[in-house]
Amino acid sequence: MKKIFVLDTNVLLHDPTAMLRFEDNDVVLPITVVEELDRFKKQPEVTGRNARQVSRSLDMLRQHGHLTDGIEMRGGGTLRVALCHRETLEELPAELEGDRADNSILALALELKRQSDSPVVMVSKDTNLRIKADALGLLAQDYESDKVDVDELYTGTAETLVSPETITQFYQQGSISIDGEFLANEALTLVDATNPSHTALGIVDGVTHQVVALNQLPPSGVSRIRARNREQKFALELLLRDSIQLVTLVGKAGTGKTLLAIAAGLHKVADERLYSRLLISRPVVPMGRDLGFLPGDVNEKLTPWMQPLYDNFDLILGTQDQADKPRYHRRGYEELMEMGFLQIEPLTYIRGRTIPKQFLIVDEAQNLTPHEVKTILTRAGEGTKIILTGDLEQIDNPYVDAASNGLTYVVERFKGEPLAGHITLLKGERSPLAERAATLL
Repeated sequence: MKKIFVLDTNVLLHDPTAMLRFEDNDVVLPITVVEELDRFKKQPEVTGRNARQVSRSLDMLRQHGHLTDGIEMRGGGTLRVALCHRETLEELPAELEGDRADNSILALALELKRQSDSPVVMVSKDTNLRIKADALGLLAQDYESDKVDVDELYTGTAETLVSPETITQFYQQGSISIDGEFLANEALTLVDATNPSHTALGIVDGVTHQVVALNQLPPSGVSRIRARNREQKFALELLLRDSIQLVTLVGKAGTGKTLLAIAAGLHKVADERLYSRLLISRPVVPMGRDLGFLPGDVNEKLTPWMQPLYDNFDLILGTQDQADKPRYHRRGYEELMEMGFLQIEPLTYIRGRTIPKQFLIVDEAQNLTPHEVKTILTRAGEGTKIILTGDLEQIDNPYVDAASNGLTYVVERFKGEPLAGHITLLKGERSPLAERAATLL
């Protein structure tokens, strides 16, 4: 049955194309939403940009008719801007009195419900507004067109039972064809059907779709970092495979996501010279209350945000707490920056750039929106490899959650693509305390 969807402002700020995604249903924008968009349009970064995009889209739609009468959309529905009458606003309960934007949206939804035989659904990302709507007898839901079922999120790994002869052949030849529906670049554990402890690790080649053996790594590891579990071995394989241009690593705190990515990046840039630079970036989103203004130049302002990255370099280069060494042995990442091998910067300045032949790591990608991740991926120039890492349990951005952030969005959309690979890291390796804290708390 055809429905009427009343959209809240935060839906359009989250996805500026949301009003076009309701197929053959009718979409109503309260005039209050247009007023709020005008207030948000001057804000920096993605919020202001989305507000301006929605305003431009509405202005273009005016060429096809009057917004108050309703404009036919491609899917068969209509889009219109509606006014909230003062009489309906005054009918709200005493607790909801006033001209607040939320109250105007609720009043308009109630008015539409009385006037139409079609179900009226209010769509908002504001939890409290959905609760108020439900209390008033209105249907209310979150905007979920870009949400991913986290419980069913692609892990990038699978196990399959094979005969002992198959594993022997796999070790001898280095590749094998097996039956089963497996995705490109999916990491496989071949398990002997007669002896479960007899296994082999491989990865599904994105071109031939054969299961190929993992590359042998030097005993010293990659940039002095060695894989400690099966998932880390798979992750290093994806990070070091030149044919894979996008790698996503998801895992709880301490599983080694950022460390493995940096180690592989240093190896590719400094040792193999395959990429011109290791570029590392992360969103500037604070955990808890922000400290506010930070003094100094750009590098000094960035130090508190980028310190977790510096810690990883100290571990890889062996420069942490070694006061007995000469200064030139303790410089670590500073020397890499001076040599042009390393650049660390916030994501704020990435829009409009073209990044060719670089190994780009985006840390804490769970704090990004799908639109922001799209902006990052479309910056990739010829020969660039992009790594997205993040922990879905540590989201500090108030506008996304585990199901709607950019990282899970990319994992699901690029699943099975020959140029992309994904691994979910399971076991914490930072320390026994960190592992137990991530499990118990």
